[in-house]
Amino acid sequence: MDDLTLVQRFSVWLLPVLFAITLHEVAHGWAASRLGDNTAKSLGRLSLNPLRHIDPVGTILVPGLLLAFGGFIFGWAKPVPVDWGRLRHPRRDMALVAVAGPGANLVMALGWAILLRLAMELPESLDYVALPLGLMGKAGIAINSVLMVLNLLPIPPLDGSRVVSTLLPLRAAIQYSRIEPYGFWILLILIYTNILGRIMVGPLLLVQHLIYTVVGLAGGA
Repeated sequence: MDDLTLVQRFSVWLLPVLFAITLHEVAHGWAASRLGDNTAKSLGRLSLNPLRHIDPVGTILVPGLLLAFGGFIFGWAKPVPVDWGRLRHPRRDMALVAVAGPGANLVMALGWAILLRLAMELPESLDYVALPLGLMGKAGIAINSVLMVLNLLPIPPLDGSRVVSTLLPLRAAIQYSRIEPYGFWILLILIYTNILGRIMVGPLLLVQHLIYTVVGLAGGA
């Protein structure tokens, strides 16, 4: 995609980024509603309309700047509210709600990979359709893989930390949760020092290789 103009790159990445970020949050709300907490549902946050979930900074500004200046792209939507006390089994269900977001990203990555495979199967006479679909497929795989791996890191308040909390003894989990107010700053430091990139590159390459393999593109595209 390096030979695309900035406008073309924005056009290719717009839908994959919007859906990757917003449906991640919808998945959290949907899982919570299935496990006893209808807070997100009552507030209309289970909608597939991205406008209900857009955070001006996390959904638009940050991904846009990263796209313009390079580096891997990530972002966030308005968090879906979850009342942990309403869940039927709060500690266990907290982990299930947490993994629903990365799980949705995995499903979307596979969906974009199928689209990429279909685009590659189109005849040359339909290159004007195949090229944008293929580029969007690659972008969808990339952004969803990044969000999946990033959110599974055990840094509060990322989803991985919710899973870790359920595995710790209650007293240790309470101590662990006290890191949460500093989680954003920890992430910024990890990004600035490029430690985050070094942590993520291995799992990210593995996830993308598996996705390409599942759709019959084992060598990538």
